[in-house]
Parts: sequence; structure tokens; C-alpha cells
Amino acid sequence: MKHLKPNHFLILLIMLTACTSNKPLEVIVYETSAQGNKLTEISEFETSETPSKIKLNPDKIYQTITGFGGSFTESSAYLLNRLSKKNRDTILNAYFSEDGANYTLTRTHISSCDFSLNNYTYAPIADDLELKHFSIQEDKDDLIPMIKEAMAISKEGFNIIASPWTAPPWMKDNKNYVGGKLLPEYYSAFALYFSKYLEAYKNEGIDIWGLTPVNEPHGNGNNWESMHFSPEEETDFVQNYLGPKLEEVGKSAIKILGYDQNRDGLKEWVDDMYKDEASSKYFSGTAIHWYESTYDFFPEALQYAHEKAPDKYLIETEGCVDSEIPQWQDDKWYWSKKATDWGYDWREPAKKYLHPKYAPVNRYARDIIGCLNNWVDGWVDWNMVLDRQGGPNWFENWCVAPVIVDPENDEVYFTPLYYTMAHFSKYIRPGAKVIGLEKSDTDLQVTAAHNPDGSIAVVVFNEGNTLKTFELSLGETSKLITIQPQAIQSIIISQ
Repeated sequence: MKHLKPNHFLILLIMLTACTSNKPLEVIVYETSAQGNKLTEISEFETSETPSKIKLNPDKIYQTITGFGGSFTESSAYLLNRLSKKNRDTILNAYFSEDGANYTLTRTHISSCDFSLNNYTYAPIADDLELKHFSIQEDKDDLIPMIKEAMAISKEGFNIIASPWTAPPWMKDNKNYVGGKLLPEYYSAFALYFSKYLEAYKNEGIDIWGLTPVNEPHGNGNNWESMHFSPEEETDFVQNYLGPKLEEVGKSAIKILGYDQNRDGLKEWVDDMYKDEASSKYFSGTAIHWYESTYDFFPEALQYAHEKAPDKYLIETEGCVDSEIPQWQDDKWYWSKKATDWGYDWREPAKKYLHPKYAPVNRYARDIIGCLNNWVDGWVDWNMVLDRQGGPNWFENWCVAPVIVDPENDEVYFTPLYYTMAHFSKYIRPGAKVIGLEKSDTDLQVTAAHNPDGSIAVVVFNEGNTLKTFELSLGETSKLITIQPQAIQSIIISQ
């Protein structure tokens, strides 16, 4: 605390006393900051002279949380296999143990994706309509062992969403892994492909919780594995092929999440998915990505999707800093507005404004809070582990992960993004209810959730460059808390 003159101290004391006239609110505060805190417990606070107010309203209840987490990719799994057992265990425990981020919602790819080492499919034989040659052997070297080790660590377990980037090439009009469309005559075979995948993974001891019909149905500029669906085509596939097939084989409990691309396109997709009872029957919810903008989380689109199907899931299934890693073991870069993404280069001039330079931590914190305050119930990061370049992957479209490794020297770097994710995944648990709040400082981003164990988790992000003091109140109790500039806090209220 800064030294104050006696008269200044008296004024501050009177002010603080006035602000804390209610009963004291018992809290535990964890902070990650540009100044160096990393989920550090904070019990003593500096104070500003003008505290703002954050008032919690647990009687105002919104969506139920499904979970938070990251994705199992072949790239991440391959890197883990190149590390020492000690470092491999350190990383997996950091993600899945109770003492770590305690991830509860994950994703993986069905056959190859851009973050695979090469192109592959589980059904390589053309016109094998019964998929007699179906095999997940490619996944057994790296991917499946990573998932199994995570399962062994996780006490509560976690759900897995699985997504294909493409159907087997022979089912598509261009006979290629990249681009093209699924031919109607192969809709039944592709539905069988999902069924075979679910059964094969079940035989490995891995239950899949949810599916998306395809990753990014708008495509990705025909750069890596992709397959185009229109909203009408995907709805037709789910309504008449995938849903009935899962029902037929006793797997109707599997959650089918439609769309699986950027939020800006949500309206046309949910309009078709949920146009009537028949079309919406097999859809359990909607999957979304964040790549349309580096700062806008599209609240109107999220609100629209929720209103269209208020009882369905709305889950962020993929987000990452999609650029090559600029510097190794440099925390400052993650807190500074130096990051760019692919959209910064390829977007049409009229929409380049959506992709300014940004601070990676800020983007994660703002987006997750914005999503939670607009009905999103789950948020999944992309790769859990990448190397110093942002790979490996066969297409060389480098990305950033919360954990970066140097396999040649057996080194591990937990970036600030890891701790940012943990502020949500560790303290807002599955089954939590997002609750209402009021705040007087518009510069603070805030969300709150009432956990199944009775605790309330409040996440506060101070994006600015000045220290902020706020009075956190719950009913007749309150607590003065200070958050550092460029910092994120998880505040736990035990009940």
C-alpha cells in the first residue's frame, strides 16, 4: 500500500468503512496478472479511492454450465510422446487433475485434421459401403493413449466432443481430403462411419459424449481437411441419416451439435436446424468457433441462437491464437497487443477491422466472459500442447497453445493462456448456474456462477492499465477487493 499522509489515511479509512458497512463477505481470491501472478491466492489488497460496485443476484439464473477444456489432437499427443515421462505427466496433471485446471469438456478429431501429422481416414477403401475395412489404428500410437492417460488422472471425468474435418475422400464429389461436398448417395455410409467410430472408441474404453457432423462446414479456404455443407444439407443429413443411425444402434444419447463454425453465421444455421420439430429432433445443440473476429464475441448472434432453441446446448468448440509463436518463454507477449491472426492477412478490406492486433490473454478472458454472459454453456480451447513454432501439423498453419514444449531439449512452458483457462475451468464446475449481477464499472468484465457444491465463483477481468477497487456484495454481505491492471481474478464465495 502506498504511503499516505495522516489526513489522507483518515479520509480513506472513513470511505472504506462506509463501503463495508455490511457484514463481511468471506472470499478466497486467485489472481493471474501481467505483473507475474499465476493463479496466486491474494489476501491483502491495495485500494483505490473510488471503489466501484459488483452486486451478485443468485436468484437470477441463466444457463447451466457443461464445462471448459481443450482438444486432444494428434499434434499434441505426438509431442507428449516425445517428452520425458516426468514432463508428460506434469502437463496432463496440469490439465486434468483437481490440483490443475481440472478440465471437464474436451474435443477431438475424427480421422485427420490440420493438426495431424498427415492425411488419413478410417475408411480408405473406395465404395466400401459397409465399411468392412474401417480401422482407427492410426489413432492408437499417440491420440488414444493421451486420452486414456487423461481419463486416468481426471477424478470427475470429462466429456468428449468428436468432429470430422471431412468424410473419406471417396464419398465426396472432388475425391479429395480438402474441400468438396459429401455426395448424397454416401449419406448413409457417412452416418455408418460415425457409428463405427463410436463403437471402435468404446472398445478402447473411451466414451464419446457428443458429435458434430463436420468441422467448419463453410470450409477453410480449401487449405486443409474440409467438407462443405449448407444449413439445409447438414440438417437433412442429421434428420434423415445420422440421427436415425445412432438411434438404430442404441446410441441416441450421443449429443449432436450442429454448425461448428464462426458465430457470425449462426442465424441462418439455427433457423434451419430448429425450423420445426422434425428438423430439430436429433440436434442437441449448436457448436461455434471464434475466428470471425479478434475482439467481437457477437452477443446478438449468441442471443439469437439461444432464443431459437433455449433448451439446447450452445458450446464454443474451438478457439485459439492462430499465428506462429513469436517468442519462446515470453509471458509479456501474451499480455501485450502484438498478436495477429490469419484473418489479419486474408480478410476482405471491408472486414479487416474485425482483426486488429490484440493481447492473447485479453482475447481469451473477454471472449469466455462474453460467452458466459450470453448463454454459452461450454468453452473448448484448441490444441493443448504445441511446439515452439506452433505445430507440428502437415499444412503448417501454426497456432498457439496454452502449453508450449521443446521436445528436443525436453522443456515445457506454461503460457499465461493456461492460467487464464484455469480461472474458468477450475472454479466454475459442470452443473453450475450462471447468475445475474450488476456492476458500476463498465471497464471491468465480470461473470458469476453458482456451483453445485453451493459456492459462487466470480471471474473479474481488468483489461485496463490502472488498479481497480470494487465492492463485491452478496445480499447483506460485502467485501472490498482490488484487482491489478491487466489481471484476471477468480473470487470464490463459500456457502
